[in-house]
Order: sequence, then C-alpha cells, then structure tokens
Amino acid sequence: MKTESTTENEFPDTLQKLIRHFADETRAFDYMKRVRWPDGNVTCSHCGSARHSFLTTRKIWKCLDCRKQFTIRLGTIFEDSPIKFATWIAATWLIANAKNGISSYEIARALGVCQKTGWFMLQRIRLAMQNGSIIKDKLKGIIEVDESFIGGRARNMHAHKRRENVRGTGNKALTPVQGLLERGTRNAASRVVMQVVAGTKRAELQGNVRKYVLKGAEVHTDSLVSYKGLAAEYTHETVNHAQSYVRGNVHTNGLENFWSLLKRTIRGTYVNVEPFHLFRYLAEQAFRFNERKDDDQGRFLKVMSAIVGKRLTWAKLTGDDGLPALA
Repeated sequence: MKTESTTENEFPDTLQKLIRHFADETRAFDYMKRVRWPDGNVTCSHCGSARHSFLTTRKIWKCLDCRKQFTIRLGTIFEDSPIKFATWIAATWLIANAKNGISSYEIARALGVCQKTGWFMLQRIRLAMQNGSIIKDKLKGIIEVDESFIGGRARNMHAHKRRENVRGTGNKALTPVQGLLERGTRNAASRVVMQVVAGTKRAELQGNVRKYVLKGAEVHTDSLVSYKGLAAEYTHETVNHAQSYVRGNVHTNGLENFWSLLKRTIRGTYVNVEPFHLFRYLAEQAFRFNERKDDDQGRFLKVMSAIVGKRLTWAKLTGDDGLPALA
C-alpha cells in the first residue's frame, strides 16, 4: 500500500506528492539542474565551456572563458520566465496527464497566475511535447491514413461569420489535418503522426505517406482519389465509406477513434483553436496518445527530458516579431 510520503531518492508519482516535494525551491532548482545537464557537468550555454564560477545568492553561473553569465533556464522552454520552477513543474505534470487537455483558465486558477501567463506556459510546454510526438523511425506493419477537418461548424457560427467563411458547401474556417496510425501489435501499442496540410491534393497527402511510412507496408485509406498511386510502393487497400466502414481487416477505425478524442478535447476544453496554432495542439494530443501506456510520472519525465534546446518567445508565438506565428 502506497503512503503519501516521498523520500529524498524517490521521485513523486502523484500530483499531490509532486507539489509537496517541489514546494522547496532549492529542491526544485537541484532537480532542474539535473534535467538541464543530465551528465552532471555544467557547461556554458553560450560557448560550451566547463570553466565557470557559481554565484550562490543569484543562482547563476559566470563563464571564465567567454565571461558571460548563464542560468538553468537559458536554452530551454523556461528562458526569460520569472515563474518559479515549482509552478512550471506542476503545469507540466497537469498538461502531460490531462486526457482531454487543460485550459489556460484552469492553469491560471490552479497555479495562481493570470490567464495570459497560463496560455503562454502551456504553449511552451507543448513545444517540448512536440519532441515526444515526433516518431523517429518510420511507421511499419499496417498503417491507417485518413484526413479530418478541424474548426467551427457552420451551424454554430454567427450569421456574419457564416457569410464570411462559408461558400457553397465549403467552410474556410475548417483546417485540414492528415493522420497516420500504425496499428498496435501484441508487443507495442498503436501510435500516430499528425500533420496540418494545406489541402487534400495528391502531392501533399501521398508525400506525407512516403515521408512517414516504410516502403512495402500495408496502407489502408478511404476511397479518396488523392491516394491513388500508392500501390507502386505499398500494399494499398481501400474501404469505401459510402458502402461500409470495414472490409475484412481493412478500415481506418483506429484513426476515427483518435479524431474523436482530438475533437472532444478541442471542443470541450479549448473551445476554439486558431489554425496557426493547431499544430501545437496536435502535438499535445499525439504525445498523450502515443504515451498512453505509460503512467503519469513517465509521461511527465518524458516531457521534461525534452525542454532543452527549445525557446518560444511571446513575439514569435503571437506573430509580433513580423514572422508568421507558425514559423
């Protein structure tokens, strides 16, 4: 039977233990130091030198070679943030383990920050989650490929928004997304790759299949004409959704399940997601789906292991730096 106590050498396995464990900012600092430099060797974030001095009162280092100062936060998703590490750690645990996501308003109420700060924190953490959602080896075995459209429904729009976005049977407010799912086996769970696409043209959809799927794999799609031509490199099977959703072992039901989870998260928790930020929310949901067999502690540690080498400024996030917000 588990107790609520946590020893020095035992990492917390529940949110309550985590908050209690890292309430001591010195302990949180020591943990973040291990995350930032896993081998224990502190190196300058500017020049890579291992020669430095540590200013205890300010918890910063000064490089003896380039003479510049650096901190744990420099070169991570926490760069330039005045928020305490304990708050960042709690926010990371919450988003990594919330099946249907967690809104910036919930983060603000739970952690005592303003809503804008909560939103900025979540977007930075999603940047780290992108590393976990990217599958490094190509998908193999049986692969389901399908598209979906994310955005507001025409019937829920105000009249002037409907006139602006809806033309005939088309809805400009919807963003097309392509998903690729590798079916699970006895030894491994299914996993997905998500990609925001410009449209459903053959070149882009087939290009993503070739990018993420190992040649010779069995690819299942619907009868969309854009997928014609894959048979030269893959065992391509199709199912006509106008007639049925399953033909023997041929279907895309695994991806349909993922679309259901994704849309429930967006509509129920986030309500509305701007198209230029959609890829961040896809990465978040793909990460939790791909790591669903792990426990809360495991998912948290995987996100924390990916915080280095990533920086997201407010200007870049909002497009105030003159570049598209997607860049």
